[in-house]
Amino acid sequence: MKTISKMYEHLNWANLRILETIQSIEDENQDVLRLFSHILFAEKIWITRLREMDSSRLPIWSDVDIEVCTELALQNEESFTTFLTKLEKSDLEKIISYKNSKGTEFKSSVRDVLTHVALHGQYHRGQINSRLRAEGIEPVNLDFITFVR
Repeated sequence: MKTISKMYEHLNWANLRILETIQSIEDENQDVLRLFSHILFAEKIWITRLREMDSSRLPIWSDVDIEVCTELALQNEESFTTFLTKLEKSDLEKIISYKNSKGTEFKSSVRDVLTHVALHGQYHRGQINSRLRAEGIEPVNLDFITFVR
């Protein structure tokens, strides 16, 4: 549990650092914003699935502004923090059923879903950093070791 909790502390820290960087950019980069909103929408979908609720009407990709991203980041942080606070170690092996965006049903353990969400966001934050660098903007240091220091 400790490792997963730490991963989510890092996820929230990294999301806030990306958010601050996007907010500081003079010209809104739609590509960067779209990737960041994808991370946040995916987090919302997965927390909905972890709560064993229907996520089929939630978007996975959507063109939104920075205000929507800010609200989503804060909501997701609160949702995952609450979920993890109530989670028992034995709950990690619980199998949940859900349908993907195409309607295909899958079953996964809570542990695997939580791990996926953390890794998915880190992958796309790397893509965001790549796009920032291409525009001459200093990439955001999101390394886990930087976070824990």
